[in-house]
Amino acid sequence: MAAVDTSTVAGPQTRVRPRGASRRDAWQRRLPLLPALIYTIVVTQIPFLVTLWYSFQNYFFDVPGGAHWTGLSNYKQVFSSAAFRSALLRTVEMTASAVIVAMVLGVVFALLLDRKFLGRGVVRTLIITPFLIMPAAAALVWAGPMLDPNFGLLNYLLQPFGVHHVAWLSTHALGSVIVVMIWQWTPFMTLIVLAGLQSQPADTLEAAKVDGAGALATFRELTLPHLRPYIELGILLGSVYLVNVFDAVRLMTNGGPGTTTTNLPFYLYEQVNNAFDVGGAAAAGVVTVILTIIVATFALRLFARVFQFEGAN
Repeated sequence: MAAVDTSTVAGPQTRVRPRGASRRDAWQRRLPLLPALIYTIVVTQIPFLVTLWYSFQNYFFDVPGGAHWTGLSNYKQVFSSAAFRSALLRTVEMTASAVIVAMVLGVVFALLLDRKFLGRGVVRTLIITPFLIMPAAAALVWAGPMLDPNFGLLNYLLQPFGVHHVAWLSTHALGSVIVVMIWQWTPFMTLIVLAGLQSQPADTLEAAKVDGAGALATFRELTLPHLRPYIELGILLGSVYLVNVFDAVRLMTNGGPGTTTTNLPFYLYEQVNNAFDVGGAAAAGVVTVILTIIVATFALRLFARVFQFEGAN
C-alpha cells in the first residue's frame, strides 16, 4: 500500500496571532476613547477627591489659619443636623412630585401627539421648547412676568375667577418651584414616551381593534405594558437631574420663605456662601453623592431585571 502524502490533504493552517499584536489592536481600539476618559477624570473624579479631602478638614473662609484635620466630626455634624435632614426630605418631596406629575403629563401629551392631525409638527416643536430653555432663564421668566403679584400673567388669567394680586412666591413658594420643574421636564418625558409609542407594532393594535377591544382596554393591556420600560427610564433620568435643581430655588425663592424651598443643592450653597463652612459643606456633599449613587444603583438593577424579564417573554 502506497503511503498517503498528508501535505496534499491537510486543511488550511490556522494562523496564530501573537499576544503582543492582540494587545496592540486592543489599545488601538481604546485610544480614541482616551481623551474622553481623561476629560471625565479631570472634570468629575479629581474634584470629588478634593471634596472628600476637605470633608475631613475644619475649614472656614472667615477664620484665619486655613484648614486643619478634624477627622469624622464634619460627618457627625451632618447626620445630627436637623437642617440637613429637612433639606433631604424637601429634595425627595420636590423630586418625586415633579417627576410623577411630569411623567403623567408626558404620557398624555405623547398619546395626543402620536395621532395624526393638521399642524402636528408645529405642536411638537412648541411642546419641546420649554426643555430647550436654560434653567436660569426659565426661573427668571417665571419669577417675574408669570408670578409677579402686581403684573404677573398668572394673576391676570385668574382674575375672572376672583384671584387678585397673589404673591405666589411667598404664599405658595414650594408649589411654584415644583410647577416650574414640571413645566421644564414634561417635554423630556413626552419625547421618551412618544418614542415608545412609535416603536409599538401597528399589527398588534390592529389585531386588538379587529377583536373588538376598546381604546381604554387596548391602552391598559397593550400600550401601557409596552411603554413600561420607557416610563421607568424617564423616571430614572428625570430623578437624577431634578435632584440637583438649584437655579429655580436660588433665583425664584432663595430657599425661602424661611427654609420652605431649601433642598440639598441650596443647602450646600448656603453652607459655603453664608456659613463659610467648607468642611461641613464638603461632608454634606459627599453624603449626598453616596445616597444618590445608592438610589441610582438600586433603580438601575431593578430596571435591568425588568428588561431581562420582558426580553425573556
